[in-house]
Amino acid sequence: MTECLTAKILKEIKTDLWTYLSNTEKPILMYGMGNGADKILANLERYGTTVADFFASDGFVRGHSFHGKTVLSYSDAIKRHGEDAIILVSFGSHRSEVVEQIFSLADKHELYIPDVPVSAGSEVFTMDFFMKHADEWDRAYELLADEESRACMENILLYKLSGKPCYLKKAESDEPAIFTSLLKNNYHSYMDLGAYTGDTLNYYREHISTIRRVFAMEPDARNYRKLLACAEKHADCEITAIQAAAWDKEETLIFTAAGNRNSSGAADGTLHGAKIVSVPALPPDRIAEEAVDFIKYDVEGAEAEALVGTREIIARDCPDMLVSAYHRSEDLFRLPLLIHALEPGYKLYLRRLPCFPAWDIHLYAIH
Repeated sequence: MTECLTAKILKEIKTDLWTYLSNTEKPILMYGMGNGADKILANLERYGTTVADFFASDGFVRGHSFHGKTVLSYSDAIKRHGEDAIILVSFGSHRSEVVEQIFSLADKHELYIPDVPVSAGSEVFTMDFFMKHADEWDRAYELLADEESRACMENILLYKLSGKPCYLKKAESDEPAIFTSLLKNNYHSYMDLGAYTGDTLNYYREHISTIRRVFAMEPDARNYRKLLACAEKHADCEITAIQAAAWDKEETLIFTAAGNRNSSGAADGTLHGAKIVSVPALPPDRIAEEAVDFIKYDVEGAEAEALVGTREIIARDCPDMLVSAYHRSEDLFRLPLLIHALEPGYKLYLRRLPCFPAWDIHLYAIH
């Protein structure tokens, strides 16, 4: 009998990073400041864990402070606390040179990259969270169509529990291979949910030359204006752009007007002091009466709602789908189970592109 996913994980990980840090006597240093650091600090406080100092890369220290402490250089932080200090990385990057620098630093020190949810309102990934959803993890794991997908899920979960960057490395996939092994090269109509400024429109039209019809949704006003400007450059393609959030029903949502890739829903008007705006939300089913054969979902934590909002398109057209699965801690089990419930005929594949922390995890549903 095949060993279930939770049993595999529990063989290798006995406790989560947060519990380990709460019991260590080593000094803890945080590398980086900003929103990611705030999230990590908030969770450390729940465990009664304190950070000894904050540091930045050598040459990037300007005498500033963070949470009441003067930010040190890397060299000064190690000189003060010793080589055995624990380093927590509190920022992320897709840049290959930065990724390599962090992995190189992990060879010299006890270094972790704590996992905190991208989207507000999601639970932090702990051992309790993992065990609470053991049955769902196992069922989602069984739905994955190939060994690479199962290995990807295993290593992502090992990373989320442990914070160890080595598991992130093991979960990486090659992006060009995704196009040759999973996606088709003859899609004609494309739905872009979370279209941002048109960057993914440009990307997919460059890689799939047959696309001639596009439905794009973007809620942020500034991003939407840039999306319209981008659409004008695609004169050979009919593009319908809608300023609205992809959702499971028609209503008004409260959003942070960040004007960047992280413009997203907010539970209230106090999210880190960001400007709060009301935006329309509607099911993508409402905007596409024509056949759709490929959908990209990257809607900052509302992927489940967007999937439900495309259930008519899914039933009618069975489009191939790329679904972002990294905004919420529950995405890795909730989204495969939801897609299977909407249309059992899909084969599901999990891939992750090189970066840190565990961003750019994509679930591919191929019919």
